[in-house]
This record gives sequence, C-alpha cells and structure tokens, in this order.
Amino acid sequence: MLEKVREDIEMVYMRDPAARSTLEIFLCYPGLWAIWFYRLGHWFWNHKLLFLGRFTSTIGRFFTGIEIHPAAEIGRRVFIDHGMGVVIGETAEVGNDVLMYQGVVLGGTSLEKKKRHPTIGDGVVIGSGAKIIGNIRIGNASKIGAGSVVLKPVPLGSTCVGIPGRVVQEERKCAIDLEHGQLPDPVAEVITILLKRQDEMERQIRELGITSHVMKANGLMNKKSEMEEIFSEGAGI
Repeated sequence: MLEKVREDIEMVYMRDPAARSTLEIFLCYPGLWAIWFYRLGHWFWNHKLLFLGRFTSTIGRFFTGIEIHPAAEIGRRVFIDHGMGVVIGETAEVGNDVLMYQGVVLGGTSLEKKKRHPTIGDGVVIGSGAKIIGNIRIGNASKIGAGSVVLKPVPLGSTCVGIPGRVVQEERKCAIDLEHGQLPDPVAEVITILLKRQDEMERQIRELGITSHVMKANGLMNKKSEMEEIFSEGAGI
C-alpha cells in the first residue's frame, strides 16, 4: 500500500508542474484522495462487503466531487487532475499511468448487468469534459481531446476529438504531454476543403465570363473572407 501511495505522489510530480512539495500533494490534491478512497472501497467490494464499498465511495465523492464505483478496475499511477465531476462506472477498467481531467465520464449504455462501461488502456490522456460511453476500448497511449464524446473504439496510439469523437491522428508514441491546444480540428479541416473547392468553382465561373461583382452584390465574397479568417485561426465551429 505504501509503495502505491509513493507511486501516486511521484506521478503527480510528473504530470502537474504546479506541484511543489510532497506535503502539498498529500493535503491539497483531491484527485489523489479519490483514488485512495476507491482502493479502500474496492477492497471492501472484493471481500463481499458491498455496502461498505458503496458507502466508502459515497464518502469519497462527498470530499472530492469524484465518483468512482468500488467495482471498477483501476490500475497503478492513475492521476485525476482537479477532478471535480469525474464519474467512473461500475464495469469500467482503467489501465496504468492514465491521466484524466475534471468532468470526465466513463459511462454505460445498458441496463443489463454486464460489461457496459469503457476500457481505458495504459498511458491514456483524457481531456477535461470528455465523455467515453459504452463498452468500448481506448487503445494504449491514446489521447482524448477536451469535450469529446467518444462512442466507438479508439485504436492504439491515436488522438480522438469532436462530437462524436473522430480519430484525427494515429501512431502516437506516448501520451504524456499537456499540449491540449494543439489538437487537430476535423470540422475546420472539412470547411477548409470546401472553401478551396469554392475557389476552384469561382475560377471556373470567371472563365465562363461571369464577373465577381455578382457575388459581391449578394454578399458572398465578404462572408467567404470572414469564414477563411476564422478557420485559418483554428476557431472551428
């Protein structure tokens, strides 16, 4: 147990540049408390003390704002940063070295008593507000963008963003990075392609002898310029 606590504290140093001392980590990181409450509740649950397991989980939620069902399977060195609003369901499985932020939900989609929550591989980063729903697997070293809603499996070493979640990058070597603002925007990419296609159509129209003043009179040129400027800055929708 002490070895796991030591690993948890070392993981905070690795993943949070704001961490300054062991005492601060021990007393001021509710994400760690939630994991420790979970381990106690999980021990009760595995020893058929189901009520004590759920009660421990409830106490942990009261103090941390993080709800982890005691039947969930969580690996080592898992770090929940900030953590308010995180929910991890009964049949969820979380691998080792996983990092997740506030508002993450590992939710179920069935009322049947079966595996109905996600399986998260090793070394996965889950951005704030992401929802991963159903009995799906998120591959090792993958990264889920903030606010994404993931309904389908994510391959090994991928980056998944959007609603619904789409894989926009593959073959990631390691997910231990905090550059969440550098994620691709698949919607913006589609709009950029459409704008390029519009440019080609305008060129063909000019070749047919139709001048651009017709488009300007209808306000189409100005709207197009505004869209180009917005999406060139990565604003998305």
